[in-house]
Amino acid sequence: MTITPSLLHQAAADAAGAQHFPAGALYVLATPIGNLADLSLRAIHLLSRVDAVACEDTRVTGRLLHHLGLDKPLIALHEHNELSAAQAVIARLASGQRVAYASDAGTPAISDPGAALVAAVVAHGLVVMPIPGASSVVTALSVAGDAAAQGFVFHGFLPPKGQERRDALGALLALPGSQVLFEAPHRIEALLALLAELAPQRRLTLCRELTKQFEQIHTLLAADAPAWLAADAQHARGEFVLVLHAAPAAAVAEGLPPETERVLVLLLRELPLKQAVALAAEISGAPRNALYSRALALRDA
Repeated sequence: MTITPSLLHQAAADAAGAQHFPAGALYVLATPIGNLADLSLRAIHLLSRVDAVACEDTRVTGRLLHHLGLDKPLIALHEHNELSAAQAVIARLASGQRVAYASDAGTPAISDPGAALVAAVVAHGLVVMPIPGASSVVTALSVAGDAAAQGFVFHGFLPPKGQERRDALGALLALPGSQVLFEAPHRIEALLALLAELAPQRRLTLCRELTKQFEQIHTLLAADAPAWLAADAQHARGEFVLVLHAAPAAAVAEGLPPETERVLVLLLRELPLKQAVALAAEISGAPRNALYSRALALRDA
């Protein structure tokens, strides 16, 4: 049976119609991260009821609405105009309209625009309601199998290159719990090489093209990640979510042994940070990520 827009809208109304959708409210709407079928019936019903849709890219959201057989006024609201465009949204809300906000994919304000809009709407005493759905962060965590983790930290994209990137990665390696990163295809090779260097024994779950046709999920040691990437040209294509598994308890123990710290301090006096950490790890056998984190703290003290 072909599902026509009218049948789809009726199914969405049957499932979500009893929900209260107050007027004059902003609805923060999660959209699929790659598979249109992941859009909830509640989201479809909400889109059929709003007076306008603010969105990161009107072309992307326009295509989504077209698939659903809907036609709504669109308001461009992205990282370059979020504060100014928020005023147009607030004006609509103040007049009693319902407005949805959608980023290009996933949940708004999670490494996407939306947070400043929500803050502005709340500051005007207006209502904000979430319409939950897909999130690449939670999707990746659910298949990582990091049973030892106690919570997680989402970092999004690291600085793109240079010492700033190395320092940021070194600092997060010393944190407990799972660490979730995003990376673009043209930088994934460099990131995996850096992870293999700084934390070769840490487990890593690589999620490529989540929910899309060529979705791929692979868990391995960070030391083996560069070889996995190089084994097939397809491995480097598409957007990546990486889950760096929690470090073993021994690797995140409080502080370094006094002798190890003394060695590190002496080496830092004579060598660049990267070389000092590598040599200290070889001499002491201490985890490289713990040494790197401590070296950063000593350098910045």
